[in-house]
Amino acid sequence: MTTPSPKPVSAGVFWPAYSLFLREWVRFLRQRNRMIGAMATPLLFLVFFGSGFGSSVRPGGQDSMAYTHFFFPGVLLMVVLFTAVFSSISIIEDRNQGFLQGVLVAPVSRWAIVLGKVLGSASLGLFQGLLLLLLAPLMGLWPDVASLPLAILVLFLCATLLSGIGFFFAWQMDSVQGFHAVMNLVLMPLWLLSGAIFPVSGASGWMQVVMKSNPLSYGLSALRATLFPEQAAAALGESSLEISLIVLSATTLVVMLAALVLVNRPLKG
Repeated sequence: MTTPSPKPVSAGVFWPAYSLFLREWVRFLRQRNRMIGAMATPLLFLVFFGSGFGSSVRPGGQDSMAYTHFFFPGVLLMVVLFTAVFSSISIIEDRNQGFLQGVLVAPVSRWAIVLGKVLGSASLGLFQGLLLLLLAPLMGLWPDVASLPLAILVLFLCATLLSGIGFFFAWQMDSVQGFHAVMNLVLMPLWLLSGAIFPVSGASGWMQVVMKSNPLSYGLSALRATLFPEQAAAALGESSLEISLIVLSATTLVVMLAALVLVNRPLKG
């Protein structure tokens, strides 16, 4: 009589996800240049755009906020965007080194892989965004302290959304160069058309439709509403905080579910 082979015992979701989450942080701490790359470019954007447009552009009207106040939340999103790109590259590296294949054949839930990689990347984006936020007073910007916990939640949702998008594309690619090309065609336009550089109200009719269809626009609107509540969303053509939170949360959930469906497919190569 043949003894049936024992079924592999599943490791669950939490510990595998936590291990992958922790691995992202260990990798980050060993590669300090990633922080420099993710922080330096947005700071340069803030300095150059803020200085160049500061005296000539008044988003929302002549008596509205200064351009630096308007642009700062967009710079926070740029920090998160670069972090999502850098972290997603690790998926391609793990596949080429054989680590990813080892994880896939282990008795590990696919949901744990998505959570570990995406939340690890999102937490790194949140961490670097908060570092930049600490520098805001040095630029004459004073975020609303009472709304800071909600602003941190919004920033984390934005980080999760961008990290999920990065994960979705990186999972299907085996070339870092190809991934960068795709990201330049996906993530950068999402940021440029989110209202980070110019308000929705100042765009042409068709451009307003595109910007209002961009889920990152709602993340940016929520970030502005929580960090600088005195900015009038109506004057900028942006949605209310409640609508922005609903759209941002729903889109983030959809992206996470799409990543889970993708991971459950057989891995090529």
